[in-house]
Amino acid sequence: MAAAGTAAGPAGPEPMPSYAQLVQRGWGSALAAARGCADCGWGLARRGLAEHAHLAPPELLLLALGALGWTALRSAATARLFRPLAKRCRLQPRDAAKMPESAWKFLFYLGAWSYSAYLLFGTDYPFFHDPPSVFYDWMPGMAVPRDIAAAYLLQGSFYGHSIYATLYMDAWRKDSVVMLIHHVVTLVLIVSSYAFRYHNVGILVLFLHDISDVQLEFTKLNVYFKSRGGSHHRLHALAADLGCLSFSVSWFWFRLYWFPLKVLYATCHCSLRSVPDIPFYFFFNALLLLLTLMNLYWFLYIVAFAAKVLTGQVRELKDVREYDAAEAQSPKPGKAEKPLRNGLLKDKRF
Repeated sequence: MAAAGTAAGPAGPEPMPSYAQLVQRGWGSALAAARGCADCGWGLARRGLAEHAHLAPPELLLLALGALGWTALRSAATARLFRPLAKRCRLQPRDAAKMPESAWKFLFYLGAWSYSAYLLFGTDYPFFHDPPSVFYDWMPGMAVPRDIAAAYLLQGSFYGHSIYATLYMDAWRKDSVVMLIHHVVTLVLIVSSYAFRYHNVGILVLFLHDISDVQLEFTKLNVYFKSRGGSHHRLHALAADLGCLSFSVSWFWFRLYWFPLKVLYATCHCSLRSVPDIPFYFFFNALLLLLTLMNLYWFLYIVAFAAKVLTGQVRELKDVREYDAAEAQSPKPGKAEKPLRNGLLKDKRF
């Protein structure tokens, strides 16, 4: 049985470590945990699930209903709002086909990120400024605050919908397999972190990732709207260029700087100080490390695009989902939305 977390942390927030400190302390803590785990194996895993996982069937049912609700809402919004808007604005056919997907994701991620930002900066939760505090007072089966539970329900059900959407509603892209793996990993992290009551760190993870999606979809929408009605709109072109620059910077800052130094440091190192025998330590950290690798994978596409711009291979921002038009493929037949694939940039979503 895992012990409860410490009742309180240090006198003040712990300074954010360097990359070297993250590797040194995180690796050292992981090795110590491995050496101290005398009975690690499936037996311990089964006991851990029985003792520490708290997820009621009605909660799973609510999650599934939420995923169905997001799918129905997206289909209705596409048919009654996004497509008529594209037609009214006289977007180019290829842009009109792709605009509904971006508009849908932009609205969701903007709302989701705004809510997580409110939880971290508009309430008394200290998790952003003091990441180790996510494990203070941790106890198996502890109550999940309603405001955090609401965020988990919205995000978990949306990623359940996103798995279906990637397969049947979105255009199939060269990295769609990686995207599908990402959605599965994210959904597993959301559901399992809720069940094991690691919801505090979960809110921090969602906050650090959703901002990049807001900027990506904003940039794409401006790309689609800059050439409409037979004329070129400079304001949308400028917004697209600034959005692309902001997206590239924020991807590194939020996902490759703050995420490892705040989240991974807290989960790999600080968690064992607060809860020495914290359950499923290796499982959760392995998933978070996999998420970090996917963030790095997509960042390489951002660097590749920047290199093309600097070398003059790309002169105009066409579509931030693709960077190689030569290998573009057609969407799967029978999809609810049929975006074309003639852009220049690769999808750099998380």
